[in-house]
Amino acid sequence: MIRKVLVTGSAGLVGRALVSTLASLPEAGVVAVSRGGEHPAVPGVEYRNVGNIDAQTPWESHLADVDCVIHAAARVHVMRDTAADPLVLFREVNTAGTLNLARQAAQAGVRRFIFISSVKVNGESTEKDVAFRPDDNPKPSDPYAISKYEAEQGLLALAEQCEMDVVIIRPVLVYGPGVKANFLHLMRLVYKGIPLPLGSINNARSLVGLDNLVDFIRVCIDHPAATNQIFLVSDGHDLSTAGLIQGLRAHMPTSGWLVPVPQSLLYLGATLFGRRAAAQRVLGSLRVDIAKSRELLQWSPPVSVDQGLRKTVEHFLASDQK
Repeated sequence: MIRKVLVTGSAGLVGRALVSTLASLPEAGVVAVSRGGEHPAVPGVEYRNVGNIDAQTPWESHLADVDCVIHAAARVHVMRDTAADPLVLFREVNTAGTLNLARQAAQAGVRRFIFISSVKVNGESTEKDVAFRPDDNPKPSDPYAISKYEAEQGLLALAEQCEMDVVIIRPVLVYGPGVKANFLHLMRLVYKGIPLPLGSINNARSLVGLDNLVDFIRVCIDHPAATNQIFLVSDGHDLSTAGLIQGLRAHMPTSGWLVPVPQSLLYLGATLFGRRAAAQRVLGSLRVDIAKSRELLQWSPPVSVDQGLRKTVEHFLASDQK
């Protein structure tokens, strides 16, 4: 039984929710580590700042008596990265920083290391009737995904050399209360009732609600069948972009409509304005198969897509982000 868990990236969307959930479990002690971001005051949680995460970060003082490390901290995907060589920076944090922590965790006697990776390791898109699986040949294509994949490979190699086991989780797009970036931008557009030219988009995309992702991580902390495995995680119910917008709008006090514009015209416009990659994320498909998560761990998403979207919208409406 895992008694003490260290969570990195505890100031982020996933980290905050995870720390709150773990702190509510009577048998678990929680150490929450971040680079210095603000934390909610969760009783019983030890909050610590570690500064930059890289190959030189000292972890020894934070790992005392820790049974499980959940590594959610990362240099996140940057849409318009201005670095001269982005891969160097991503590797510094996501690859070297991860493996440095893992090696020190193994030396400290940590029993399990859970790495929050990304579906981007599998690739950027699928056909509508095809879904990524954990055992597919990885096809990372950008610096972020490459750095995550290299960290995965290093962790699996480390697990063969020591007694610490590794669990790798590749989430799809995460949404939930407090979500930011593109999902927040979409909610703002829907809230304002702006007509969106996406009525003809019949793609299929896997998403994962924050509650479902946190629950899956919780299961992986103790489950013996998770040892040295790679998992994909989602809500288990895929949506088209139009369906997602309709799902958000169902919980909004405002009204709007979807304009049926042919997908080919949208791609053409995006290409002309240098936004082809962004258009692919909105218009294309990306599906994952979570059969392994269901069968090996006997796990099912506890929260429906509609429930997850409702919680997300309710938080958005109550916040000052509109």
